[in-house]
Amino acid sequence: MGTIRDCLASVRAQTHRAEHVVVDGDSHDGTADVLSEWAGEGLIVEAGTDQGIYDAMNKGIERSTGEIVGTLNADDFYARDSVLESVATVFQDPDADACFGDLVYVREEPRAGANDVEGPKLVAYRLTSGGGRLLALRNEAVVRYWRSGPMSPRAFLRGWMPPHPTFFVRRRYYDQFGGYRLDMGSAADYELMLRFLLGRRLRAAYLPEVLVKMRCGGVSNRDLGHRVRANRMDRRAWAANALAPRPWTLWLKPLRKLPQWVRRPPGAARTGRRAVS
Repeated sequence: MGTIRDCLASVRAQTHRAEHVVVDGDSHDGTADVLSEWAGEGLIVEAGTDQGIYDAMNKGIERSTGEIVGTLNADDFYARDSVLESVATVFQDPDADACFGDLVYVREEPRAGANDVEGPKLVAYRLTSGGGRLLALRNEAVVRYWRSGPMSPRAFLRGWMPPHPTFFVRRRYYDQFGGYRLDMGSAADYELMLRFLLGRRLRAAYLPEVLVKMRCGGVSNRDLGHRVRANRMDRRAWAANALAPRPWTLWLKPLRKLPQWVRRPPGAARTGRRAVS
C-alpha cells in the first residue's frame, strides 16, 4: 500500500499533465483509501476483480482516452518530474509510433531509528542540468541500471528488449494489434513489445535518459526455476508472432542483465542523498 503513494506522487508531480488511470483489483489492504485521498486532477480509478497484472493493464488501456499510453506498476515511479514532458516532445514527430528509455532498480536504505508506518515517500532534488527535478526515495540506493540503447531487429535477436515501464505507444496500435495476452504469463510484456516493435515494425524512438525507477523484485528472476519458466514463455512469444529467434537469442536475454549490476547512470551514487527542497 505504501508504494502506491510514491507512484501517484511521481505522476502528480509531472510538468506535463496527463490522464492517470489506476486499476485497483478489488484490493483490501487500504489502497482504495489512498486512492480516494488522491482523487481529482486527472486521476481515474477503475475498481473490480481482474485476472492479474496484465488483465489490469488491458482494463486501464481500454478506459484511457489519451493518444499516448504508458504503463506504470504500483511499485514504480517516474525518475524526474519532466519525464512525460520529454515523452510528449518525442510524439510531436508524427512518424514516432512509440518510444522508450532507461530504467534503474532502486531500494531505500534503512535509516537508524526510522519508524515510518506509511512507507517510503519521494523527495525531490534540483537538477543542475537537464531541466526539472529528480524524484527519489529517501536514502535511495541504485542497485541496477538498465540502459536499453537504440532498437534494431538485430538487437532483438541478441536478446535485447526495452524496459517495459518506459515503453510508450500511440493508443491506436492497441486498438489495431491488441493488448497484453493473458496466456503469456510473465512474458506478456515481452510478447507485446516483440509484436509491436519487431512483428509490426512500429517506429520507436530511444530517449537516452532514465525515465522510471523500479523497486527491486520481479517474478521471472526470483530463482533458476522461475528463469527457466520465463525462458519457455519467451519462446512462446516468438512463436505466437511467427518470428524465429536465433539459437542463442533467449539465452542472451538474461545474460544481458549482468552488466546492469555494475553500470551506474551518470551522476548516480550507490547510496541515497539528502533531499534539496
